[in-house]
Amino acid sequence: MRKTNNNHGSDMLDEYDFSSGVRGKYAQRYEEGCNVVVLDPDLAEKEPGEPSEAIKHRVQAARVVQLQRFSQQEQMFANSQMETQDLHNYCQLDRTSTELLKSAMEKLGLSARAYDRILKVSRTIADLENAVRIEPHHLSEAIQYRSLDRQMWLQ
Repeated sequence: MRKTNNNHGSDMLDEYDFSSGVRGKYAQRYEEGCNVVVLDPDLAEKEPGEPSEAIKHRVQAARVVQLQRFSQQEQMFANSQMETQDLHNYCQLDRTSTELLKSAMEKLGLSARAYDRILKVSRTIADLENAVRIEPHHLSEAIQYRSLDRQMWLQ
């Protein structure tokens, strides 16, 4: 973080000093309890993100995979439309992934609906990587998203 001359002796930029109330574009995040952190520009240069054009191509390729997967299904075009029976057909897990999901369900107290959502998101993450099977790291990422989603709703 960059230091500025504020009266609070902190490392925060003046625009992030909310001691006199919150206004503008940061008000909603502040109310939700999200932290806003300013990163040094040097950090962004060291780890450039994936270019938007590359992301666009990965998403388009994943959509093609899903359209092919569901080509024999009526009114089903995307992973989000899968029902429980479809999950058994298209979201098969290996033993490690099954144990990972079981553990997450128990520790996080997730519902059957959450289980289905995690599988759908895992399938989509795998599609974005052009992976045939759902791997443990796909499942872990989906579980993290579900955990974040729950935290946002519980606040």
